[in-house]
Formats: sequence, structure tokens, C-alpha cells
Amino acid sequence: MRGLVVGLAGVGLSMTYSILNFANFSHGDYLTSGAFAGWATTYLVAGYGNANIGSLLLVGAGGSVFGGAIGAGIVTSPLAVILGMIVAGLSTIALSLLVDRYVYKPIRDEDGIALLITSVGVAFALRYLIQFVFGPGVRGTTDAGGQPEWSLVFIDGTVFVHAHDLTLLVVAGSLMLGVHLLLQRTKLGKAMRAMSDNEDLARVTGIPTERVIRSTWIIGGGLTGIAGYMFVLWKGTLGFNDGWLLLLLVFAAVILGGIGSIYGAIAGGIIIGLTASMSVIWIPSAFGRAAAFLVMITILLFKPQGIFSGRSTA
Repeated sequence: MRGLVVGLAGVGLSMTYSILNFANFSHGDYLTSGAFAGWATTYLVAGYGNANIGSLLLVGAGGSVFGGAIGAGIVTSPLAVILGMIVAGLSTIALSLLVDRYVYKPIRDEDGIALLITSVGVAFALRYLIQFVFGPGVRGTTDAGGQPEWSLVFIDGTVFVHAHDLTLLVVAGSLMLGVHLLLQRTKLGKAMRAMSDNEDLARVTGIPTERVIRSTWIIGGGLTGIAGYMFVLWKGTLGFNDGWLLLLLVFAAVILGGIGSIYGAIAGGIIIGLTASMSVIWIPSAFGRAAAFLVMITILLFKPQGIFSGRSTA
């Protein structure tokens, strides 16, 4: 489940890198922004009439409202979760386009370092704006106990599957399949692959590069916002620096899979997620991230260009 979130978020980051050729360090805070926008919507729909509207829109800041009290969950309030997921994607798309229009576009022709440093500034601005509005506290967001859970016998033990696990699996799998079909079966996908391979040649052959860039932000932003929302639905808590803490794993997944490869980001995300989660069987949980990076380094020693050998976009 963790790997699916990392992979889904990595798709947006990989698309941004392959088309715009810069590492967007504000990507993690796009995740957080989408998560807060989506969960504000979920709280408002699930808790309307049972709690103060201001507290609902602030996602229970200061312990004013708890997700368990309003029944926030895929089974107890499915409409609220679906609307929250949609708003998470749409709000992150709007944020991505806004930042690109007024921050990245004026310096797009500069070198990658200028864009990278600017993205770090955007990340800090977003993170502490979120902290200012919603507060620094980590809050529980879901009614996890009110959702069904199934126990499956697996080899030498039992695996417990939660309803939110299945929701994440269905949503992430569907979106990844959608990205594949977009890249392989549509004119936009072909234009994106062409621009990723050679932007100058794509421009000369008549491909509307500005439209492709805008589409990249729309697709990448939507996937990122939904990934942030689903990450919170799965783990059940929300904090202002969730995306920042997840960003290093997302970067590790993109690098491991092969920078610029969408499929590589998905495969790398699953490997990184599995390693970070399963390593706690043998080592303290605090070293789970370190184990994920160790696996990344080990694989890159034998395959320096990544699992998909740096294939761009597709």
C-alpha cells in the first residue's frame, strides 16, 4: 500500500522532470495541499450539521472535530470520501497551474538549478502556509474502526485487509492504468513522449509545446493530489509536513525506476514502499527509510540508469 502511494506520487514527479527537465522539490507539498483540501471537503460533507463548519473546514484543528466522530470512511461516508478525492485532485491541479504561471514560467528558459532552487522556495512557502491555516498538530482523520476488515490466511500467518487498503488499491491501480492508456493510445500521450525525447524537434514539427506543458501539470497535479488524499485515508492521520516526509521516498522511487520513466516510477515506488515497510521485521522502524535508500543504492550499483534504463516518459 505504501508503495502504491509512492509510485502514484512518483508518476507526477517523473512527468514533470521528463517534460520540463527540473526536479520539483515542491512536489511533496503539493501532496499535502491536495490532502488538506480533500479532507476539508470530506469533513464538511460527512460532518455537516453535527459540528461547527469552521472546525470541519480546518479538518478538526486543535482537536475540535475527530474523523471517528463524524464517521469519515469509505464505508460509513462514501460520498464524502469520493468528493474529497475529486477536490484533492482538482485543487492540486489549480495550484500547479497557478504556481507554474506566476513562478516557473517566467524562469523556464533558465538553467535547471534556478528552477530547482525556486521549487524549494515554493515548497517552504506552501508548507508553512498550510501550517499557519490548519495548525501544526497531527490529527486523526478517519473512522478506521467503523470500516470492515478481512483476515486472509497467507503461507504461515494471517494478513488483515482493511477497506481503505482495497480503496487505495483500486484507485491507484485505475489511475496508473489510465496514465498508461493516455501515453500509449492518445495524441496527447504521443506529443508528451515526443517532447520528452527532444523538445526542440517537437516544437519544429508543430507540436504545441505550451499546451503539452500545461497538460503535464494538469495530469501530474491531479495524480499528486489524489495520492496525498489516499495516503491520509490509508494511514488515518494528517499533518502539515506529511508530503515533505514522503518526498525523499518519492525521489528515491523515481531515481530507482529510471529518471523520466513513468513505468519506472511505479515499479520503483512499489519496491521502495515494500522495503521501507518490510524492513521493520529485522531492524527498528526508525531505520525503515534508510533500508529503502540502501536497496536503491544497491540496485543502482548494478543498473546505474535505473530499472527501466532511463526510458523517457514511457
